[in-house]
Amino acid sequence: MNLLLLIIVFTALGGVLSVLAAALFLLLPDRLRNHVLPHGISFAIGALLAVSFWGLIPHAFEEVAPGQFRGLSATILAGILIFFVLEKLLIWRHCHFNACEAHGEETHDHDHDSPLHSHSHGHRHSAGALIIVGDSIHNFVDGILIAAAFLTDPKLGMVTSLAVAAHEIPQEVGDFAILLHNGYTKRKALTYNILSSFATVLGGMLAYFSLEDLDHILPYILALAASSFIYVAVADLIPTLHKKTQLKDSLEQIALIAAGVLLICVMHGIAHSLEG
Repeated sequence: MNLLLLIIVFTALGGVLSVLAAALFLLLPDRLRNHVLPHGISFAIGALLAVSFWGLIPHAFEEVAPGQFRGLSATILAGILIFFVLEKLLIWRHCHFNACEAHGEETHDHDHDSPLHSHSHGHRHSAGALIIVGDSIHNFVDGILIAAAFLTDPKLGMVTSLAVAAHEIPQEVGDFAILLHNGYTKRKALTYNILSSFATVLGGMLAYFSLEDLDHILPYILALAASSFIYVAVADLIPTLHKKTQLKDSLEQIALIAAGVLLICVMHGIAHSLEG
């Protein structure tokens, strides 16, 4: 089979397969899913931070010379600041065209005083948008990595695509939890995640035609993807956990964050063993 066709097929499998596997979360009954969802946010925090600090950032630093470490660190810092500005613009746009609690609009609905409504809808929706952007960047990089493996050895490329799908599943579950938490319908969450997964195909095709030209910027793409996940976890998700102050809730949150970190680390270990 033509190498380009192999890359297209297996980058699609590596991206879309993980989304479809994670989409089983959407099949849960509404009551059970609504009960699980707050716990999914804690899990997602751990998964996002682990993907960033255990996977993307170390990989980026492995690909550059020591003299470029400051540049990569600056890229992560700039990325966090860029996503802060981007979220501000998204919130401003929403509040400019819609009534927005962030601007002190009065409301007679006392339910808005509850923790579930403490963030404006615009703020929550923007967090979901940033997750989609960050996931698309991450998927794009995965496509480049799969294509690079295929260009080295087609068998290695096939195994790498399966490894990508395996370690993406827990992260995609977290993404679904975040999007549902931020007001997306099940259909929209699934649609946006599938569309985002096709960035894997785009990355693979682009790498096939110009891998040598992309090689020097790949570490910076990884750093930018990491910065988006760090920003969402720290700025948008962790503050929502502080609204529950009971010891039992706090211990559950810590345990689920740790579970998210542990699962990503295990999946990365499996992926590396498969690639070896």
